[in-house]
Order: sequence, then C-alpha cells, then structure tokens
Amino acid sequence: METVMDMLRGRPRRLVTSVPLATVLEATRRMNEEQVGSVLVMDGPRLLGIFTERDVLRRVVGRLRQPERTPLSEVMTTDVICCPPEAPVDDVAELMRRRRIRHVPIVDAEDAVVGLVSIGDINAHRFSRCEVALHQVEDYVWRRA
Repeated sequence: METVMDMLRGRPRRLVTSVPLATVLEATRRMNEEQVGSVLVMDGPRLLGIFTERDVLRRVVGRLRQPERTPLSEVMTTDVICCPPEAPVDDVAELMRRRRIRHVPIVDAEDAVVGLVSIGDINAHRFSRCEVALHQVEDYVWRRA
C-alpha cells in the first residue's frame, strides 16, 4: 500500500509558507506566483494554520475585508487536519472526501511539516494507477506479457 510520502517522492516541490503577520494580499500574490491553492502559516518550524483559496472567498471577500490590511492570523484555518508520512494514499483521499478539504499537510512524529498533499496530487496519483492497470490488462489481452 502506497503512502503519501511514496506518492510525493521524486516530485520535488517546495512548501509555500508565510508568517501570521503577512497580509492576505501578500499571501495571495505568493499563491499566484507559485501556482498553488494554499499557504502554510508557520512560526519558525511550527505549523500555526493554513490559508487557502476557500479562506479568501469565505473569510476575506465574503466578509468585505481589505486584503492589503488583513493579516493571515485573522483569516487562516487554525484547526488544520494533518496526516503522518506513512498514511496510506487511499486513507488520505477518503479523509479529504469526508472532511471536504483540498489540502493536507504531512507532519512527522516531531511535528515538523515534511510535505503537503493536495486533491490534485491524489487525483494525478489515482489516474496514474488506472493507466498502469489498463496497460497491464491490454498486455494480458494481447498476450504481450
């Protein structure tokens, strides 16, 4: 059974982080530059929260807050759902489905953030597994194996 770290291995992607006092405008510009849907809000190595596209819509735009004056600490999600590196991909996918979330930080036993899994990562992984299975069936049917 593949783990979330197995899935992300070989796809180096820097974590996009920010500090709690950064403004929403700064964070959204960074998200756009990095082409990501979330920013991890950190205090040094400690995860304080996550700020996502959904937070922009609900907690900033929906409440008519000024992005250039609103700090992330006021609008980030603080009850962050995380998973360990050894979590099975299918379990994390189910967690995301049940909780209706799109981003799950990967946190090790020392509470260090070691990665981030997005729903896009999960979908790409599942698509890849389906492609492999399809090729195996084709090889079997056409006796290429």
